[in-house]
Amino acid sequence: MYKALFRHIEKIVTLEPCEIEILESCLNVSTIKKKELVLQEGQICNILYFIIEGCMRQYIINDKGIEQTLQFGIENWWITDYLSYHNDIPSHFYIQAVEKSEVITIEKSTLETLLIQIPKLERYFRIVAQKSFGAAQMRIKFLFTMSAEERYHHFNGLHPEFVQRVPQYMLASYLDFSAEFMSKIRAGKI
Repeated sequence: MYKALFRHIEKIVTLEPCEIEILESCLNVSTIKKKELVLQEGQICNILYFIIEGCMRQYIINDKGIEQTLQFGIENWWITDYLSYHNDIPSHFYIQAVEKSEVITIEKSTLETLLIQIPKLERYFRIVAQKSFGAAQMRIKFLFTMSAEERYHHFNGLHPEFVQRVPQYMLASYLDFSAEFMSKIRAGKI
């Protein structure tokens, strides 16, 4: 049940059997139904989600009422609203299951205790956060420097299986163009 998370952690730090036991006792597993929201704008986010299986997304609803996907999370990725989580402030985001998803959850208060009990996890979560931040920086660069068609082909080249998993309108909003434009690209009309 927790094997995927422990494998992920072991790529960065090595935990002792007693540390694994402590960590395991603090984790919860949840199944989230397709399209189910685990966070809505205005709520305070106090949970980190590690995706065992499935796909989730973080999005906003802009002033025109249109959903804009900011991030996807798939197997072995963490997803949360980090600003709300760390600052105890209302979220500006929604987090939703794109597919039926199985996740490991850690509540903020539990994580704070774990980080004191198992200092190695501090390093693990720092590296995870740095990688996530770096990916967000690259996404911003691609949005500023590539055409819509280039962004699609670049993303499809990096994650071809992912392009097939998510609804096209979500992928289009993530790549910052319309679903109609996405249809034209996929049909080879652009």
